[in-house]
Amino acid sequence: MVDDSSGRWFDVSMTAADAQLDRTFQALADPTRRALVTALLTGDRTVSDLAAPHDMSLAAVSKHIATLVRAGVVSQRREGRVRICRLEIETLRPAALWLSATGLVDPLDLDLLEGRLEDLGLLDAP
Repeated sequence: MVDDSSGRWFDVSMTAADAQLDRTFQALADPTRRALVTALLTGDRTVSDLAAPHDMSLAAVSKHIATLVRAGVVSQRREGRVRICRLEIETLRPAALWLSATGLVDPLDLDLLEGRLEDLGLLDAP
């Protein structure tokens, strides 16, 4: 319980789902990280491929990717000396549902996105 300075107390306990939602939105708060996520919508990419269009060092892009990995938005695997990144769409689903429920995003937009992800094989069809 926390006092909100008006003398009222309120519960600030968070569920694991709330904490994950916070991590997702924090990771997506940066325009470079959103661009990386957008690039991964077309499929798995190497770190070098993801870094190419950005005017920053490979190390800087790697830090952005690490933030996305910590948030669970992206996963990585090694193939030899190359790191391959994959978008973890299931982590983004709760954020999309929350945005839809708030009315901040047109549900049709989310339907189109989901359809595109299914076409690309990045999301299992229902």
